[in-house]
Amino acid sequence: MAVNAFQQLQTYLNSQIIGQPALTQSLLLAILADGHLLVEGPPGLAKTRAVNSLAKGVEGSFQRVQFTPDLLPADITGTDIYRQQTSEFVFEKGPLFHNLILADEINRAPAKVQSALLEAMAERQITVGKNTYPLPQLFLVMATQNPLEQEGTYPLPEAQLDRFLLHLNIDYPNAQSELEILRLTRGEALDQHQVEAPEISQQTLFEARKSVLQLHLAEPLEHYLVQLIMATRNAAKLDKELASWIDYGASPRATIALDKCARAHAWLNGRDFVAPDDIQAVFLNVLRHRIILSYEAQADGITKDQALNRILELVAVP
Repeated sequence: MAVNAFQQLQTYLNSQIIGQPALTQSLLLAILADGHLLVEGPPGLAKTRAVNSLAKGVEGSFQRVQFTPDLLPADITGTDIYRQQTSEFVFEKGPLFHNLILADEINRAPAKVQSALLEAMAERQITVGKNTYPLPQLFLVMATQNPLEQEGTYPLPEAQLDRFLLHLNIDYPNAQSELEILRLTRGEALDQHQVEAPEISQQTLFEARKSVLQLHLAEPLEHYLVQLIMATRNAAKLDKELASWIDYGASPRATIALDKCARAHAWLNGRDFVAPDDIQAVFLNVLRHRIILSYEAQADGITKDQALNRILELVAVP
């Protein structure tokens, strides 16, 4: 069964990326729900290793792009190259024409590059000059942001943030995980403890995506899911203090993302139905980048996670 293959892949990822179970699960949720992932955390937390390990476990190609202020759109999309032998222009594909893309420090790229990436993420295509080129059917972008250093960065616009299925915050591992990381890297340097990745074919992945969408979601839970999203827009109906925290709520794209991720979460856990726990488990990561806090909330030190947790507390579970 496909679910067993993905559970084996999750076990493999957890053995390679130690102390970051939320990251490995979010990668699988994103690839099952056919969406993109934004990861924010300090450097050195195995973000590159995570996507590279996923690429080993899924049939497909991997490409890392380091975003810098001098990057040009053509550096990621590709460009037309003039061939002197044939006296014609030939399109040379850029790094976005791979299956799994790591967009490292995405907020260091200028607006035109971010716009090119936005088209790729949203439309699954690249436009160069007058020509449009489709991207592979399997296409996942994992973008990273470094919260520590903000010099020379370009904050992502809300329209682009909304294109990410999930926004995950990760932090340093604990002491036990750090010890296991030390032993793992030492073993790899000595060519020991090499674990073979269980490769999943793209055909199996596409079939798994169909299975995820066919999971049973009871009507009361559909209403619960929608009410959670509506609470970000009409918080005053629930709580006056909550209403003072949120300036702008989530779009219908958030509803679709929450539905997909809750289904993928249930499927990964071997169930053929969605439970309230599945919706709640992915709620923060789906909504974290889709709401805008008020100036008063930010001044009082209120975080988006606090606002979203308050919504989970206030909206009644069916």
